[in-house]
Amino acid sequence: MLLTPVVLADQSATSFPALSLQQAVALTLERNPDLAQFAFQLKAKSTRVDAADLKPAPELNVQLENFLGTGRTRGATGLEATFALSQVIELGNQRQRRVELARTGIDSVDIARKSAQLDVLAEVSRRYIHVASDQEQLRLTELATQLAEKTVNEVRRRVKAAKSPEVELHRASIVLTRAEVEQEHAEHELLTSRRKLAAMWGSREVKFGEVRAQLFELPQIADFEVLTTQLASSPDFLRFATEARQRDAEVQLAKAKASSHYTVSAGLRRLQDSDDTAFVAGFTMPLFGRKQAQPAIAEAQALREGVDVESAAAKLKAETSLFELVQELKHSITEAETLRDKVLPKMEEALKATEYAYQRGRYGYLEWVDAQRERVAVQRALIESAANAHLFHTEIERLTAAPISDNATDRHAE
Repeated sequence: MLLTPVVLADQSATSFPALSLQQAVALTLERNPDLAQFAFQLKAKSTRVDAADLKPAPELNVQLENFLGTGRTRGATGLEATFALSQVIELGNQRQRRVELARTGIDSVDIARKSAQLDVLAEVSRRYIHVASDQEQLRLTELATQLAEKTVNEVRRRVKAAKSPEVELHRASIVLTRAEVEQEHAEHELLTSRRKLAAMWGSREVKFGEVRAQLFELPQIADFEVLTTQLASSPDFLRFATEARQRDAEVQLAKAKASSHYTVSAGLRRLQDSDDTAFVAGFTMPLFGRKQAQPAIAEAQALREGVDVESAAAKLKAETSLFELVQELKHSITEAETLRDKVLPKMEEALKATEYAYQRGRYGYLEWVDAQRERVAVQRALIESAANAHLFHTEIERLTAAPISDNATDRHAE
């Protein structure tokens, strides 16, 4: 179905090349401001791994006794000074458990980055489809304006020939004015949607021409069972696997802390009154460490069990949403195919037949105008149903983590 080319209200945009969905995706991945933050988050999580891998630092202990007192301890005569180094010795592989837990933080950020990337790519696909739809809507309003102009000219001819009353010319002029207003509105709608698309890669200016899309080439419907299996590879569900590993690491760290740790120290003691020096050593270990760790272990285990429950609930919800999206996609495709292949060709024939009959006085003005309105209404319904089909397909791609750039709207226009 051929319509007149889009004439963009922003004439400068026509100097730029057409934009494909792959190009829009590439620009978004490179420049989208929302995705830039994850590089800093990953860097921060990496420093936590380095911090977790550090051994406890040795401590210097200086202790002064028996000075500034009375009698024998007056001044510094009886001073005893102890200089010792102490070192915490961790048991139960606590350092290794800390590192494992810190590394799950990196995995969590990476999964969050992939999920956010899918959100952003789905949004750029939605906006791309919106621009493609607005392009077709503008073409349609231009067609409606052309039909209205043609009607005015034909009615004027008939009025001059005294075959139609003057009032029909007034009515036809009103229809033309309204068509021109709708065309102007469609131009602004297209400008807005183009600006929103450019904003996805952080641009305040629109530096592309038409989006290169075939809106009426409808997407294919994959088998529901196949789509269901793809859910498991989505970052939304990989997140639960990562969270499960994080909770497992927390459980292991809590158990490792039950083994407690001990501190050893060694140093020298200076006895001022006898001018002697002695070696000192110490050993410190917390008591009842295993009992003290039990609440933390129980908490970590409860949180771990909660991940499985949350994952099962999320899977059920996602499968339900997926089923609904597939049904909506099927309906939109059926509607678009019916309008495109059956209804619209018949409306084209009916419009031509009505115009032919009007020119020969067999039909009145109202019959011809109604045929034009029905023709435009069918085309508008086709644009909306085709756009909906691509939008539902995009939502399915987002849910199943399918490649957004394979969307059918990215095929080159002929």
